Amino acid sequence: MANENKYRDTAAAILPLVGGAGNVASVANCMTRLRLGLHDRTLVQEEQLKALPAVMGVVDDDTYQIVLGPGTVARVTPEFETLVENERAGAPAAAGAPGGEPVTAEDLAAQGAALRAERKAQNATPFKLLLRRIANIFVPLIPALIGCGIIAGLNGLLVNLGWLPGITPALAAMASGFMALIAVFVGYNTAQEFGGTPILGGAVAAIIVYAGVANVEAFGQELSPGQGGVLGALGAAWLAVQIEKWCRRWVPVSIDVLVTPTITVLVAGLATLFGLMFLAGEVSTKIGEGANWLLSNGGAGAGLILGGLFLPLVMLGLHQALIPIHTTLIEQQSYTVLLPILAMAGAGQVGAAIAVYFRLHRNTSIRTTIKSALWPGFLGVGEPLIYGVSLPLGRPFITACTGGALGGAFVGLFNQLGTDVGSTAIGPSGWALFPLLDGDHGLGQTVAVYAAGLAVGYLGGFVATYYFGFTKTMLAELNVAPAQPAPDTAAAPAGAGANPSATAGRDPSAAPTAPTGVPVS
Repeated sequence: MANENKYRDTAAAILPLVGGAGNVASVANCMTRLRLGLHDRTLVQEEQLKALPAVMGVVDDDTYQIVLGPGTVARVTPEFETLVENERAGAPAAAGAPGGEPVTAEDLAAQGAALRAERKAQNATPFKLLLRRIANIFVPLIPALIGCGIIAGLNGLLVNLGWLPGITPALAAMASGFMALIAVFVGYNTAQEFGGTPILGGAVAAIIVYAGVANVEAFGQELSPGQGGVLGALGAAWLAVQIEKWCRRWVPVSIDVLVTPTITVLVAGLATLFGLMFLAGEVSTKIGEGANWLLSNGGAGAGLILGGLFLPLVMLGLHQALIPIHTTLIEQQSYTVLLPILAMAGAGQVGAAIAVYFRLHRNTSIRTTIKSALWPGFLGVGEPLIYGVSLPLGRPFITACTGGALGGAFVGLFNQLGTDVGSTAIGPSGWALFPLLDGDHGLGQTVAVYAAGLAVGYLGGFVATYYFGFTKTMLAELNVAPAQPAPDTAAAPAGAGANPSATAGRDPSAAPTAPTGVPVS
């Protein structure tokens, strides 16, 4: 009950700070964030919101996203939805803290907010909006991928140890059931995302995994159940949406309920069987072969590039293009070899933040922000460190990417030497990825390589930031002691122990100005 009250109190504290129930248009959540559609974002009290103990950060994107962390967000979201519904219905909302004092290091937070707004404007291109829609199709699948992935790892461990032989077949069924039907869920979400009837998208995608397709021949070959995978399901459901929309325009209303679903499934189904399954199967095969070839022949170099450039790709919104690739690799070989390499980018951020903590030993405000954001960073929740520390400072973000590149090169090198390090699901990173690791040389070796890669990323980010993350001017401006209390003028003679010209017209609590023009406390 105490935990339920805690999550309810968190939801109650957030609601008034985002403008109340009347300002909330939609509520959803992903692995770490509460995603809100808001009518008027000017009503958000962002500083008070970020000061809440449960809030790790905020991201102003197509939705207003409040970073709460894995686990917490899944419990806060239903409480938040209940509060919104109650407030709209006129029922009293549960009591909660109205907010808190402004967050420390508000200078960096403001700079981070400006960078997020700039990134949002830059990412509103048709191509990036398409990538975002594709991400919206796959992100809801991540909890099932994680759950089934962990069960698959547990089952593999039990099989290798020879334990519980009567239970392992049941665990295998639990782990594999979702992946066997993932095309259906992709089709359902695709139709929903592109404005069609979700169940029709799922129905067309289900053709791909139906065992009877083995009796169908296309392009001179017999089809295989599952051929084309999630890419085929995405294409089939998108085509079904276009056909359905055409039918809605031209089919009379009196027979629409009979004709439109029939034509949609028939036409899209025929196109799927005699075209999309084969073509998507070829593309999926090339993706798998390409990823394996890349890491087998240039693993260290590929890891260096992927680990170093992943966070800039995130800033540009291009990382969403990797989600179908990850899912395809998991579908083909039960794990994706790309995710552990990309996870090194977060390790570089953690190492860089630790270096900033030691370099700015007098700036208690920034150090407080780092201390609060560091543990989530270890667990793979990097937004507070990125937007609250490294990105606003500039150079530390670049040196953090250097740490990610070194960690990625390390893991990629082992892939090149023949030790695959993969993840059975997408979403988590950092320490949270350990339960999902899999590979071709046993769990122990896979875990050891990944852990060593994280250590390289931490160390690389730390060393690069400590020695190259600050100019002398930056250190002089940023590494300042907290403002001292004003002297007691009643007890001291005028002008004694003070320099009036140095303090005139200045708020004693005001922070000095960074080279970027952003005040730093």
